[in-house]
Amino acid sequence: MSGKKQRNNSANGKRGGEKKGYDPNFPVRIYADGVFDLFHFGHAKALEQAKKLYPYAHLTVGVCTDEDTKFYKGKTVMNQKERLESVRHCKWVDEVLDDIPWIPTIEFLDKHNIDYVAHDALPYVSGDHDDVYAEVKKAGRFAETKRTDGVSTSDLILRIIKDYNEYVLRNLSRGYSREELGVSLLKAQRIKAEATMKQIGESMKASRRKVAAGLKRSVSGNNLFVDMEGIFEKMTNGEVGTQMDKLVTGFISSFERGYRQFEKALSSKLGLSPKRRRSTTKKSKSPSTHGTRKTKNSIQKRTVAV
Repeated sequence: MSGKKQRNNSANGKRGGEKKGYDPNFPVRIYADGVFDLFHFGHAKALEQAKKLYPYAHLTVGVCTDEDTKFYKGKTVMNQKERLESVRHCKWVDEVLDDIPWIPTIEFLDKHNIDYVAHDALPYVSGDHDDVYAEVKKAGRFAETKRTDGVSTSDLILRIIKDYNEYVLRNLSRGYSREELGVSLLKAQRIKAEATMKQIGESMKASRRKVAAGLKRSVSGNNLFVDMEGIFEKMTNGEVGTQMDKLVTGFISSFERGYRQFEKALSSKLGLSPKRRRSTTKKSKSPSTHGTRKTKNSIQKRTVAV
């Protein structure tokens, strides 16, 4: 409590003094800014902390423009209008600003009657600036909040990239066209085929486990149990294949061959040049021909020398 009072006095005593932030008639004005792309609970918790810095606070949140964000950080998933709406619907926010500077200045704070800027204390490096909050920190108008570990916009984007095929398949199954997803016909078919193979593989593994568990129960009370334990383990891991496994494996191999032929025919029809696969066998060089070439070269060199 004493720390909050000290911050209040050092910032703007003339605007409310000791009462500011502790009297409903004199709320302290807090400002928090950010990109807020793919608004998540980490953003919400940071704004909650800013709102609760004082018993009575007015929280103003600035949402960075698309132009500034693209220049300083890169492309966003959501445009500024969408990001503004996400922040506006957070219950801790009292006011939203859309035309804000990338680096908050004292002039900007005074224009909007802002007492403190709330952000985590780590230096925010951007462009030529070692810390975009250096000016407000120096002026004693900075209030620290804590980051929420384990979640960030970059982490969410990484999850999508990591499981790209699964999300493409998810959206295809929900009615999106491959054109909307920016996926070629061949790629869409390949993703669907891979998903089918995966389902078949998981079904085979589940069947092996079920058979192994049944056999294990039937012999657990007899002397064969110790010898059979290793076999059950191999069955569960797929090392011991059943006749059904062989049939399914044959079907999968046949399916893959048919798919490759289909892909080749479709590529030819569309005028696409299929990628050539490198041969695993190296061509043997004829020692006699190689030697003849070398001899001719040496003769030519000697002739030129003469």
